[in-house]
Amino acid sequence: MIKKWSMSYPAVNGTEQRRAYVYLPTMYEAQPERRFPVLYMFDGQNVFFNEDATYGKSWGVADYLDYTDTPLIVAAIECNAGANNERLVEYSPYRFDDPTYGHFDGKGQATMSWFIHRFKPLIDQNFRTLPDRANTFIGGSSMGGLMSLYALLQYNDTYSRAAALSPSIWVAPDKLSGLVGRAKLAPGTVLYMDYGSREMGNHDGIRREFSNLSGKLMTRGIHLTSRIVPGGTHCEASWEKQLPFVFHTLLYEVEESKKSDTIVTPKEETPWRCSISRSTARNWDGIWSASFTATPAVRCCISPVRTADSSILKTST
Repeated sequence: MIKKWSMSYPAVNGTEQRRAYVYLPTMYEAQPERRFPVLYMFDGQNVFFNEDATYGKSWGVADYLDYTDTPLIVAAIECNAGANNERLVEYSPYRFDDPTYGHFDGKGQATMSWFIHRFKPLIDQNFRTLPDRANTFIGGSSMGGLMSLYALLQYNDTYSRAAALSPSIWVAPDKLSGLVGRAKLAPGTVLYMDYGSREMGNHDGIRREFSNLSGKLMTRGIHLTSRIVPGGTHCEASWEKQLPFVFHTLLYEVEESKKSDTIVTPKEETPWRCSISRSTARNWDGIWSASFTATPAVRCCISPVRTADSSILKTST
């Protein structure tokens, strides 16, 4: 089940309405006393629906989680789609210069402040979450992957686990390395991080930077799963095929609980219009394998056909 609605976001180019998404696991309604971990994700428009995705291809996260009956809530917000690459401003914790697009003032700290102080409380108040650090994760790809790394390191008191796929570590490698060295990390911090072998040539020295970063993260005691994806590219179809590795890492040794010690009571009702969609396409063995065996190569613009029933309702919780 996916709930989708619009909410106000304080963008760098002015307050705007953005699409928000929440995936609820298959057992959510059947087990009304149970609470669930939450994965927060960047670039929400690319997480669930091809029709919303920037380039017409999503990660298909809901389909994978339904297919595997994974007990996890996923909450995502779409990125800044401004014509002047405002996404790069909001999704970078550091100032940087790009030879093609120019200078960018990193506003990633403000982005994370919104995630922690506005988005997370909204999700905790309206859904049956496990709101503690141990059950709060974050993930994304590209600039969203960089932000996921930053969030895990800088806000480790909020996020215990992260997934950074093809992270844009080229933005400010020295500053990122400095953060790794000084971050206050709780024991048991977990990170999944990968890079596609076919995207290594996109930025000079990225293989060396990725290797160095992996070593420093491990030195800090982070439980790291670091991969070079054979034939992996910088696109949603490639990231979709990594979902078994991502969720295996994020949920490994996470203790399941039907109730949280901390019960968050809503201060006020939050009304929204949302669409609830459930995929009926279940035969996904061509992309994912439950035994984590190799899967056939799929071109980035090709995806299985999604069929879904949708309805519009008004709800408040």
